[in-house]
This record gives sequence, C-alpha cells and structure tokens, in this order.
Amino acid sequence: MNNEFGKIMITGGAGFIGSHLTQKLINENNEVVVLDNLSTGNKSNLKSCIGGKNLKFIMEDLKNENQVSEHLKNIDTVFHMAADPEVRTGFSDPKSAYDQNIKNTYQLLESIRKSNIKQFVFASSSVVYGEVEIIPTPETFGPLLPISIYGGTKLACEGLISSYCNNYGIKGTIVRFANVVGSRARHGVIWDFIQKLKINQKELKVLGNGKQTKSYIHVNDCVNGLIFASKHTKKSVDVFNLGNYDMVNVLDIASIVCKSMNLKNVNIITSGGTNDGRGWVGDIKKMRLDISKLDSLGWNPEKDSKSAIQKAALELI
Repeated sequence: MNNEFGKIMITGGAGFIGSHLTQKLINENNEVVVLDNLSTGNKSNLKSCIGGKNLKFIMEDLKNENQVSEHLKNIDTVFHMAADPEVRTGFSDPKSAYDQNIKNTYQLLESIRKSNIKQFVFASSSVVYGEVEIIPTPETFGPLLPISIYGGTKLACEGLISSYCNNYGIKGTIVRFANVVGSRARHGVIWDFIQKLKINQKELKVLGNGKQTKSYIHVNDCVNGLIFASKHTKKSVDVFNLGNYDMVNVLDIASIVCKSMNLKNVNIITSGGTNDGRGWVGDIKKMRLDISKLDSLGWNPEKDSKSAIQKAALELI
C-alpha cells in the first residue's frame, strides 16, 4: 500500500472528477473508500475499480452524520469532492446549494474533528474569486466576492475548512479548479452543446453573447494536479489554483464541438442569458487562474485549454 495518504475516503467518488481521482489513487496502490449517494454520480464510472481489493464503495448521503462518522473510522485522509455540481442552479434553488455544499461540509468536518483524520483535501472553484481586475488571478487575491450562489457556498466551505484545520490540527489543502472537462462529465458547456446538436444538427444556441472567455483543464490534468497539491501542502492550510495558462471563449468551444461531431455549416446563434452578455446570472465573463504556485513546485498541465476541450468533446460524443 502507498502510505503517503494512508487509508483514503473520497466523498463524491463516483462522480465526474471524483471517479477519475478514485481510479488514479487506486492505480497508485492506495486503499480507497468511496462514499457517494449517487444523486449525480454513477457506479459505472468506477467499473475499472469495482471488485478490486483496494476499493470499498459505500452508498451514503453526507447529510446522515451518524452513519458518515462510522464510515470515517480508520480513515487517514479525506478528499471532499461531493457537492452540488452545477454553478447555474444555485440561483433558482439556493437552499439546495447551501445544504449540499455548506451544511454537508460542516457536518463532515464535525465528524472529522472527532476522529483521527490527518489530512483534508477540498475541491473548491475559481468562482470564489468573483469578477476580478487581476487576470491571471493569484491565490493571494482579495477580497473574494463571488457573484454566484455556488461560489458563495464554496467560499463559505473554505472558511470552515480553514478554521477546523487550524483549531483541530488537521492538514488542509484547498484547491480551486478552473473549468474541468473530460469523460464522464454530465454537465457543463461541452456536454450541453453535444446534447443540443444530437437533437438538431443544423443549429446550436449559445447562451449569452458567446464571448465569455475562461480557462479549461482536462480531468486527467485536474486529478494529477489535485494529488500533487495535496502532497506539497506545507502549511496547516494551503490554497492552490489549478487551471491552465490560456483561455478559450464559448463561440470557439461551439466550433470545436461541431468539428468533433463532423458537423458543417451549423448555424451558431447567441441568445438568452443576461442583458450584459452572460450565459446566466452568476456567470463570470472572464477567468484565468494564476497557476505559478503549482508551477514553481514542479507541476503544470499536459494539455492547454483548447486541447483539453478537443479531447473532452471526442470523449463525450
């Protein structure tokens, strides 16, 4: 067994990013317990791992605090990936975002402080920064003023994690993801475009003005960076940006998806969204994280944003 993390629990380990993380850690000979309520995840995402001696799958909801506490016994490291995965749904249902992100994280931290957990790794998001004037945006930027409910809940979780780690001697790693793309995704711009084009190959509607420009990272790079960051945490709580060196706008993504599906002369229409060109309320127009902190430690993504999008489109078709 790999003893760097000890025995690992991954919340949301059957989800999009969580399942790739599970697979990677098991390939590195770690013992992993996946805890997932399968609300958005799927056991089929773990088909390469299920049945192996290094994986135990537990179908459980984080809201069930007593049961979760029992499952945490003998765990050394927790990767907390479980969350409401959609940025845009927080506007119409903020309570769900609160329950799934803030409340569940609080209850998980309460259970962890009463156990012998040594390390806690949290999947946060670039949206905690809100709309900023400094791009690329470093981890030291502040104040953090998220413009989406999702971003607000992720920032609240960061605050809880920082306080719990500092108070109870837990090593904490907070990793802020750029837009993650790749196989097993069931939401996000690429997935949405593919589903629309499967229905109508002649026309593709893009929410907003299509000029929203952001960094994208392939899920393989994402899990590699997440593990790398957690291995290089030096402080009681450390924060890392995890993204790319470049950006791509939504109209370019639409063109890449059309090309990947061998579709020509698709009429791409910008419509809906908000009056100022966003795809939805809380959508950030421009985002690129400064990843020089991880770069200086020896990590960088293998694929740039455009290559990540091209690979993800082919994987999802």
